[in-house]
Amino acid sequence: MNTLSIALKELKRETRNRWTLVFMLAFPIVLMLILGTALSNAFGGTAQVGDIRVLVRDNGENPALTQAFGIFVKETADMGLSFESLATEIDGRSEVEKGHYDEYVELGRQGMSLYLSGWNAIQSNVVQGMMAAFAERYNAILAIEKNTPGQAAAAMAASSMKTRDYIKETSITADRQPGSLDYYALAMTSMIALWSSLSASRLISGEIRQGTSTRLAASPIGKGEIFAGKVLGNLVINMLCVLILILFSKFAFQAYWGNHPAAVLAVLGSEVVMGVSLGLAVSYVLKDAATQGVLMILTQVASFFGGAYFPMGADEDLGVIGYAANLSPIRWANVAITRIIYNDQVSVMWPVVALNLSLAIVLLAAAAWMMRRKEGL
Repeated sequence: MNTLSIALKELKRETRNRWTLVFMLAFPIVLMLILGTALSNAFGGTAQVGDIRVLVRDNGENPALTQAFGIFVKETADMGLSFESLATEIDGRSEVEKGHYDEYVELGRQGMSLYLSGWNAIQSNVVQGMMAAFAERYNAILAIEKNTPGQAAAAMAASSMKTRDYIKETSITADRQPGSLDYYALAMTSMIALWSSLSASRLISGEIRQGTSTRLAASPIGKGEIFAGKVLGNLVINMLCVLILILFSKFAFQAYWGNHPAAVLAVLGSEVVMGVSLGLAVSYVLKDAATQGVLMILTQVASFFGGAYFPMGADEDLGVIGYAANLSPIRWANVAITRIIYNDQVSVMWPVVALNLSLAIVLLAAAAWMMRRKEGL
């Protein structure tokens, strides 16, 4: 009963603290709006390819291929591809290497050869896909001509590409890619979950600073009850802040939080528990002013490398920075929640929850041990 009374007292004190509302609610909401709006272009789902210039050398050694390729050129005239014939005295590969053309095609007796420049991977992939589609159609027409001579022209006309595309693109759950506001709603919420360490660091030091720690220590309440009540109250208030951020971003900013809210809350809840444990443990090791400074540095570094301020994809190769990012609890939460929301991989929450809770148990045990050994609180 004493534990619940102390927890309720912590809830009332934090809800009356205007800095809690500003720091844990107003600040992340403003950041969501500013970063989500300013960096919206970083989450564009389309890429502009532009016109593709393809250089073509036709030696005239394969009339059937020349005829089929001529039809192909006409059909793709309005698709952004420009085919230009190469003069015999010019080296086509050299022209592509110099950047005068995007790709190079040779038509000869043995068939068609395609040389990709590699300057623009998207353009090269587009040309390669379209040429592969043309080659498949041409081979099918040759097979028809071989089996039924005289039918090649009819087959070529029947398979006119005016009735279908060379490349048919299908995207799985195309609308379920995170936009800028979706990303920063998640990133800010996971950041605030870790920032619970800052409020937790004041649980005991705040009582000492206000001069109430002596009365608490002299009261007929065990240290364990005081410790448990303060931790419980701080956990509840920080989880409420996280829940408010989720609901506000969902209904005010239309952020997408997926179809597995329980798994998302489990990850964020475990991060809150770990953050509270971290703040409490550090507060027993350092003095009040130093505690706030150290925790502020730790949380800001974790936020930076965790992707709270600039977009970092869940499966993105981050290179050298990836080693530091993998040490950030915010990065753990972001990756796990992103996969839960957009890939329906609910099972990825278990390693993150287990790691956060394991760290929390160690930190809470250390804080409880230091509290027991210390005279007073």
